[in-house]
Amino acid sequence: MTDQSKVLLIVEDDEGLQRQLKWAYDGYQVVVASDRASAIEMLRAYEPAVVTLDLGLPPDPDGTDEGFATLAEILQLKPDTKVVVATGHGARESATRAVAMGAYDFYKKPVDIDELGFIVARAFHLHEIESENRRLETGAATVLGSIITAAPEMQKVAKTIERVASADVSVMLLGASGTGKELLARAVHEKSGRKGEFVAINCAAIPENLLEAELFGYERGAFTGAVKSNIGKIEVAQGGTLFLDEVGDIPLPLQVKLLRFLQERVIERIGGRQPIAVDTRIVCATHQDLAAMQADGRFREDLYYRLAEIVVKIPSLAERAGDAVLLARHFINRFGRELNVGPLSLSPEAAEAIDVYGWPGNVRELENRIKRAVIMADGKSITAGDLDLQAGVVPSDDVLPINLRAAREVADRKAIRQAMTRTENNISGAAKLLGISRPTLYDLLKQYRLQA
Repeated sequence: MTDQSKVLLIVEDDEGLQRQLKWAYDGYQVVVASDRASAIEMLRAYEPAVVTLDLGLPPDPDGTDEGFATLAEILQLKPDTKVVVATGHGARESATRAVAMGAYDFYKKPVDIDELGFIVARAFHLHEIESENRRLETGAATVLGSIITAAPEMQKVAKTIERVASADVSVMLLGASGTGKELLARAVHEKSGRKGEFVAINCAAIPENLLEAELFGYERGAFTGAVKSNIGKIEVAQGGTLFLDEVGDIPLPLQVKLLRFLQERVIERIGGRQPIAVDTRIVCATHQDLAAMQADGRFREDLYYRLAEIVVKIPSLAERAGDAVLLARHFINRFGRELNVGPLSLSPEAAEAIDVYGWPGNVRELENRIKRAVIMADGKSITAGDLDLQAGVVPSDDVLPINLRAAREVADRKAIRQAMTRTENNISGAAKLLGISRPTLYDLLKQYRLQA
């Protein structure tokens, strides 16, 4: 497979100069072309990072029309290509026009190999930097240290978390089960700079009569079986962060005691009389509709506003276009290593099945299915059957935006992100999946400001 970042295309009709330039560049794979047709053929075949282009090409070697037409077509097909154009003496106007069209730089003829070599090396360096920036912005982007996403919806959540982490406010995470609420809560803690522990408690998993003791602790003799004093989760999180998962399941009497702690920042253990000051940051999460619970009296409004100083809504996996396939590849690599089963890949039909499935269990369901598939797979590729999914199942329609133009843009963006993710950012493969040409896909990427 060609390393495009090391390919240099020389477009020059003078065979002597062609040979001279070809052997002047060590460390690069040099390909040559002598006219527009062969230049475009080489561009499609090798996708060079840098092109040196003589504007005087046949059938009009004394003019510049063919050279400018070649420049325009190169930049249309591969906009990130760094094109360095050759100009003759006194051709400043041509150089200015070329740069205005999108050329990276120009050099004068007769050629100074050392000067041109410096320009070409600089062009390769800039192309490498830009490619790395695009790679970080799209594809397998890791945010907050552990959240893998390429979806703008989730990247927006990550930016919000980073912004509020250092502020001394309570954060409420709203999202369906399996969307990664605890991971985000940990990110809040890690970004906060707090030195204490991160302590998590699932309020729905602990019986009502034991939850108060778990949170606030108890003194010896407070109740039958309390043979010694025990500190609660709030105290354990002293100087750190307490994550209350499924906070909507806290019973009303305990909601009153939690509200008092949030107002005064002191607690009393069960059976105790001594107030204990605790500096604990609260992050909570729920999948329930707390507004409805407030309306029917099952959740205190004053507690809600204490817990929800900042509210972060987490999108479901189905709302994160392209992320399911991205995460699937991550989990395949991870479980392949952990379970020592060797390298595995994701088959195209499995990627399609993952892409269109609704994922009601969100990331947790995807992770479980991938782990099972890694264990059960017979070959070196995970299939839709291994995942117990069917390829080609059409997902349900999303709610459309307010008008047709906005709806078209939303649909285009989603389809492009999914195609780019499924093909691991391969332009040719994504264009084929979308049923459009590469130039059309480049135009759409530019129009919607999506990174290739």
